[in-house]
Amino acid sequence: MPILEMKVPSPGESISEVEIATWLVSDGDYVEKDQAIAEVDSDKATLELPAEAAGIITLKAGEGDVVPVGDVCCLIDTDAKRPAGSAAPAPKAVEAATMTPAASAVAAPPAPAPVPAPAPTPTSAERPMGESHATGHASPAARKTMADAGLPSGSIQGTGRDGRVLKQDVLAALAAGFDASNVRSGWNGSRETRREKMSMLRRKVAERLVSVKNETAMLTTFNEVDMKPVMDLRAKHKDAFKEQFGVSLGFMGLFTKAVTTALAEFPAINAQIDGKELIYHDYADVCIAVSSPKGLMVPVVRNAETLSVAEIEAEIKRLAIRARDGELTVDEMQGGTFTITNGGVFGSMLSTPIINPPQSAILGMHNIVERPVAVNGQVEIRPIMYVALSYDHRIVDGKESVGFLYMVKEMIENPERMLFGGKTPTEVLLGL
Repeated sequence: MPILEMKVPSPGESISEVEIATWLVSDGDYVEKDQAIAEVDSDKATLELPAEAAGIITLKAGEGDVVPVGDVCCLIDTDAKRPAGSAAPAPKAVEAATMTPAASAVAAPPAPAPVPAPAPTPTSAERPMGESHATGHASPAARKTMADAGLPSGSIQGTGRDGRVLKQDVLAALAAGFDASNVRSGWNGSRETRREKMSMLRRKVAERLVSVKNETAMLTTFNEVDMKPVMDLRAKHKDAFKEQFGVSLGFMGLFTKAVTTALAEFPAINAQIDGKELIYHDYADVCIAVSSPKGLMVPVVRNAETLSVAEIEAEIKRLAIRARDGELTVDEMQGGTFTITNGGVFGSMLSTPIINPPQSAILGMHNIVERPVAVNGQVEIRPIMYVALSYDHRIVDGKESVGFLYMVKEMIENPERMLFGGKTPTEVLLGL
């Protein structure tokens, strides 16, 4: 009887182990080749593990187990026959043949059966002793699909182990025309609590954040930027820009361009410490913090210093879509010499962003608010953004940090400076 040993593939360089976050199938199930059978967490991303062959599966690791790369995680009996009445999955429902990040949208299964109304959640008095509070909770893939569809937690009845809601349960409900408009969400008066294990990714993020606070001499400097010039620039050219390049003219592209120009003048901000040495980079790989269903992700725009504003915007859009769809690879998130984060999209007025190690600095953008400011001796209402630069004082001196942030401010307030290395056309003409 041929038995295929499925081993955990390496999701990326320097990753030696993964954690089984969720089994998407149960022990003894019949699986199809390339069917997603598990979600695994590494310290950099959450990925789906596809079956290498069709057959009956035997699980060799439990949810929450840490499995070294190359170890056996399950067995597949390739001689087993498909159970009677079980149809092969539609081609669109088959996942990629290699280890790929979880997709945000999967084709719905053909001819789904009607989904019964959600079962009421038992109270603590009704729940049998010893039963986990996590019973009936959705898997990470199911939670993401429900969030994308606007379905509240607890609105879908699960068919997985212990009533766990699986991604296919959500897809079947959506295909059956599930209406969540009358499902109550939010607080329900219950005083129950639940425990959920932190993913390996979240634990790694927590470790890195604490490490930054403990191991760096982090300091933050602030400034304010008059956004009227770039807002006027966008209003004047946004339609032509979108028509010619196929992407919108956003603030992030302009800030990234200003940052790469300023980094050339202040190379210490683009450097990092390695033991007793400083590593200076003759390029700018800019990390752009983007929101995703898995949390904050920081993909890298490679060689941003060589890209035009349109090329930067196109690359940011591509990476943001991949983050939203859960398709970012480890390689797309590794490296980076400087980071930009924009809390303004969530309404933040001011913050002190934490350095993304081993980098030495991070720029925080915030929301734009109309404020009274003095302009040529007169009080005017201008759209103002507060910006913050957190930096490692072991590498970057106060003069450099303030000079860098002021240069970024000057280029945003005078966009033509970006064409001349931070100088005005007049200064270039006079050789100043």
